[in-house]
Amino acid sequence: MTVVERREIALVDLLDRLLAGGVVITGDITLRIADVDLVRIDLNALISSVNAQVPSPFEESP
Repeated sequence: MTVVERREIALVDLLDRLLAGGVVITGDITLRIADVDLVRIDLNALISSVNAQVPSPFEESP
């Protein structure tokens, strides 16, 4: 029998790692009744942290 080390990671540490690298979430939901598509929702989201060192593309430079 082998003993496997179990490493617990706090939720805050997990979120910090995910936001530091960025996360892409994609999904597709279709509401169908009697083989007729009524509603279709496509989801594409990019979630990442914001770096204050990078200038905003919307600000006008002097």
